[in-house]
Amino acid sequence: MKTFKFLYLFFGITSIAFSQHEMQVEATLLDDAKTLSIQQQINFKNETGKPLEYIYLYDWVNAFSDKQSALGQCFSEEFVRKFHFAGEEERGGTLIKSLNHNEKELIWKRPSKYPDVIQIKLDKTLQNEESYKINISYFVKVPDAKFTNFGVDGDQLKLKYWLLKPAFYKDRWFIYSHRRLFDMPQQVLDLKLKFKMPSSYNLVSSLKDEIVYKSNNQNIYEFPKQKIVDTDIYLQQTSDFDINQTDFSTLITNIDSDDLQPEVKSIISYRVLEFLNQNLGKYPFENILVSEEDYQIAPVYGLNQLPDFIRPFPDGFQYDIKLMKAVTAKYLKNTILINTREDKWIIDAIQIGLMIDYVNTYYPEMKLLGKLSDFYVIKWFHVADLDFNYQYDFLYKNVTRNNIQQSLNTPQDSLIRFNQKIANPYQAGLGINFLKHYTSNEEIKNGIQSFYKQQKLKFSQVEDFRNHLSQNTSKNIDWFFEDYINLKSPIDFKFKSLRRDDDSLKIQISNINNTKVPVSLFWLKDKNVLDKLWVKPFDSIAEITVARKNADRLALNYDGVIPEVNQKNNYKPITKLLGKPIQFKLFDDIENPKYNQVFAIPEFSYNIYDGVSIGPKFFNGSILPKPLEYKIKPKYGLKSNSIVGSLSVNYTSWQYDQDLYGITMGANGSRFSYNYDLFYERYSGFLTLMYRNNKDRRSNKRQYFTIRSVNVRRDKDISNTVDDPDYNVFNARYTYQNKNLDRFFVASIDYEIAQKFSKVFATATFRRLYENNRQINMRLFLGTFLFNDTRDSDFFSFALDRPSDYMFDLNYYGRSEESGLFSQQFIMAEGGFKSKLQPSFANKWITTLNTSTTIWNWIFVYGDAGLVGNKYESTKFLYDSGIRLNFVEDYFELYFPVYSSQGWEFQENYDEKIRFIVSIDLKTLFKLFTRKWY
Repeated sequence: MKTFKFLYLFFGITSIAFSQHEMQVEATLLDDAKTLSIQQQINFKNETGKPLEYIYLYDWVNAFSDKQSALGQCFSEEFVRKFHFAGEEERGGTLIKSLNHNEKELIWKRPSKYPDVIQIKLDKTLQNEESYKINISYFVKVPDAKFTNFGVDGDQLKLKYWLLKPAFYKDRWFIYSHRRLFDMPQQVLDLKLKFKMPSSYNLVSSLKDEIVYKSNNQNIYEFPKQKIVDTDIYLQQTSDFDINQTDFSTLITNIDSDDLQPEVKSIISYRVLEFLNQNLGKYPFENILVSEEDYQIAPVYGLNQLPDFIRPFPDGFQYDIKLMKAVTAKYLKNTILINTREDKWIIDAIQIGLMIDYVNTYYPEMKLLGKLSDFYVIKWFHVADLDFNYQYDFLYKNVTRNNIQQSLNTPQDSLIRFNQKIANPYQAGLGINFLKHYTSNEEIKNGIQSFYKQQKLKFSQVEDFRNHLSQNTSKNIDWFFEDYINLKSPIDFKFKSLRRDDDSLKIQISNINNTKVPVSLFWLKDKNVLDKLWVKPFDSIAEITVARKNADRLALNYDGVIPEVNQKNNYKPITKLLGKPIQFKLFDDIENPKYNQVFAIPEFSYNIYDGVSIGPKFFNGSILPKPLEYKIKPKYGLKSNSIVGSLSVNYTSWQYDQDLYGITMGANGSRFSYNYDLFYERYSGFLTLMYRNNKDRRSNKRQYFTIRSVNVRRDKDISNTVDDPDYNVFNARYTYQNKNLDRFFVASIDYEIAQKFSKVFATATFRRLYENNRQINMRLFLGTFLFNDTRDSDFFSFALDRPSDYMFDLNYYGRSEESGLFSQQFIMAEGGFKSKLQPSFANKWITTLNTSTTIWNWIFVYGDAGLVGNKYESTKFLYDSGIRLNFVEDYFELYFPVYSSQGWEFQENYDEKIRFIVSIDLKTLFKLFTRKWY
């Protein structure tokens, strides 16, 4: 707004530029082609406005030296094993030989929990505006590139964060660790560099005016003193970088180009830089270096990451979009200098906003599925109609629908991986697009250009960005910075009421989650838009009176510009009695908010009694989850020749911005065979409360409290005269879990009561992965009956090795088998023994301990021990041991018994004693690949 002009001028004039520290560096690549010897002088200029006793340096290479560093913890939280199992030679680090001032050694240390930061105690107080020279001699062991894509990669070195750099100070020191976020605070440096390497190597960087010569079988690169932000360097024996000179800057890149002709790449490079120059402003450096590794930090997630043989996009488009995203990221990071850990959303908003504009400008007809949208079969799906830019809204909805969204002003190291990589940048970009529609494209473009021009190479804060946008817009956009940026619950509007008069409509619009942002109102007639109105921001209920305009329906956010969690409640009929029509769709699809959709897909399941069971699954849930979901899955068992299947209905009420984050309730039923020609029917209702630490979303700690009632009706087995086929069990369970790669803990306590028994039992599972790569697993199970009137049967007893699963919770392929392959299926439950010992059940109480530890890599030795108490019998102590092959933990494992209470297991029919874990449940397997993201 114009009233912000004075503030804009004030902040523009008084913006503080980054301290331009001077650095002289002489680096040598040693013969092992993995180690750098560096002599470095830092002339630190104190522009903090305060006297300093200490100076801090970023030493992010050293983050790789310690498995317990912040970087190591990130890998552990995301179940990435390669870092923990790597040796010291692969991980690398920094070795300081000397750190002095005027040849006097200085006292330095690495602060507690910050192995990648150096604190230097100065030998005298450094006053404001004074400079202080520090000379450092050190070795850098470059880490393997498999951890972050930067480092030693075969015969080349991709160097990022390889230099010691002064930490940034603005009111405080920004003491940040490397957390694989690539967010070291950038600042302008005056750098003079000399780099020596074996003669087979060449150097690629964004530095200019290089002098190259040979000496003593070495290639030597010298760069004169120059202002620089980007210090990335690539050492290659054969350079794969292209150099494209344009009227704007020289682009140096090796981004995978799908074998495009050089002239095509040159045209695309020119267009990208021209677009950025027009929409942002002039890039202040002569060269811009953008590598494939830079692109992989935040690639274009989606179908263009598929293998070449099924990519639906033309090569030119794929290269263009990849280059645009990577170049824009580097362009902004090297010029908009911010607190990258706390304010990165500013760069994300500008970058994704530019990506949306770029596609709208040069590829307005490009669809989300690319050329696949032209196939006759695909055209039937709603996803085929969606534009390429819809991906941003779709992927952002993934977090709002699962209640894992985090506000844009959340620090980067507090974001879960999916939010940090995808959802939050997309939300920021969608916010800029939202602003453009609420005000105008030209106004927001002018505001961003003004911000870039005035703040380029200066330290910028949120207020700077706000002032420039506000000064260039005619509407009040305070809601964007005060509400949208702070969103902790998703945007969701709906019509509360509609009263019809002769020529007017009195409307109440409900802002369900009180997110104070504007909403657009559309008048529709036969699917055509008659008019549009923006309703100003409100936080609860808005009442407006509008003209009828001959419309037959009203819609909120009809164009989908607002990143709303649910658009299905955005329609209100004016003349029609019925609401949205029902639409039946074969196979899953992206949700179409204009219809009530029912989907159907073929599905199969397997057990040895029904054989392969096939049939349709009818459901209302699209690719993204919904609060209310139902599934109806009738099947035909090809072996049992019978109708089997299941049905369920679940409702989840998400609780936003609190520890109790979700309440789920539902009911389900199923019918399958539990033995040959014997069927069971199971009906259950449940309620689950879900808890997490709302202040630490990266924490994997979760708590669940569930109550349920399970009713089972079984066909009577005439060979079993004591078994009661019908029963009802009430179960209450509390579960606590904290699952990480190096520390894994899950504990639960259950209470069950039925007509003939009541029991309580507890399970605790602990895994510890030590720095020497040895893993120890321990599991404790305790159970006791409060009363038990089922003395003639062990069906409800605690099992030592193979639970009867009377609640039908476990995925047995042959649940009644007592011999043969399927009787050897192992599921870790109750006693957890692998050998079949006697007594195999406990009708009074049981205590067991299951352990295993690493022998080598995925080969473990296991041991179980336990006490089994039965009525009218003495307590039995039992044990077993053997070898465990842990191919994929909890998903694919083999157990080979060796010794147990009954002696050596190497007797006849040994193959029948081997136990196995194999999961073919797609939902379970999917969690294996998604756990690092959430």
